[in-house]
Amino acid sequence: MPSGELTELLDLVAAGRQAMAGRTVGIEEQRARYRKLGAMMPMPEGVGVTPVELGGVPAERLAPDDGNEGAAVLYLHGGGYCIGGLDTHRPMCAHLARAMGCPVVLLDYRLAPEHPHPAAVEDAVAAVRALRGAGIDAGRLAVAGDSAGGGLTAVTSIALRDAGEPVPAAAVMISPWTDIAGDSPSFTSRAEVDPFVFPESLGEMASWYLAGHDIADPLVSPVKADVAGLPPTLIHVGDHERLLDDATVMGERLEDAGVDVTVEVWPEMVHVWHFFAGRVPEADEGIAAIARWLRPRLRLGD
Repeated sequence: MPSGELTELLDLVAAGRQAMAGRTVGIEEQRARYRKLGAMMPMPEGVGVTPVELGGVPAERLAPDDGNEGAAVLYLHGGGYCIGGLDTHRPMCAHLARAMGCPVVLLDYRLAPEHPHPAAVEDAVAAVRALRGAGIDAGRLAVAGDSAGGGLTAVTSIALRDAGEPVPAAAVMISPWTDIAGDSPSFTSRAEVDPFVFPESLGEMASWYLAGHDIADPLVSPVKADVAGLPPTLIHVGDHERLLDDATVMGERLEDAGVDVTVEVWPEMVHVWHFFAGRVPEADEGIAAIARWLRPRLRLGD
């Protein structure tokens, strides 16, 4: 059964949605509401925040005190490729940095509809190259992301592989959006229990991101890609998510391609519950589980 802390936050989210019912909510209001939700999340102590640029793309480096500087996690935020950014995901990434004991670099990649595909892909690839250029060996670099950023995590490795460049040492995909068509069976089977993902809003964001681009392109729907040669991957997804199939089918595709993949379906959890780190015990548990899996792959110990 979900904790009281998670239930309280979900009730707050439901009330906000009810207040918007029956009217059109523009992209700027959606972005503002997401920033407001991010501002409710606490920052952990002992994590410094430094603005940086990676290949010309703005970012923030969240580094724990006395952390290992030889490894790093590049984080790609969620928000349907249209909302989200530094203000929404700073607290979550700071908690991940503290759990990892190394810097997490949160990328402020370009968003649709102003910057449709392939802008986000270009920015993520440029960031990986910049981190390598700054001295982070590919063998100690991970890419992680949630929702759209989870799909973008896989796409980044695909693009690097296809360019003949080394892929990151590991990847973490949280509640990933891997099939932009949004028509998997879990969209129906989890409709009554998912408080965050709605087909109409996801379809609108997909349309903005595609801007006429081919919906079958594997660089927008990595579940349709050749995924051979991708790095070891951890996938977290909640059982109460419309994107459940996006995660589990992606895991099957990776496994069939010989990729070392671990898929964890968390009972009764919702879309990107890790976002609530510092306020919700299940979120803290999710962050800790990621760090336990990822630390040895970046040679940070068990």
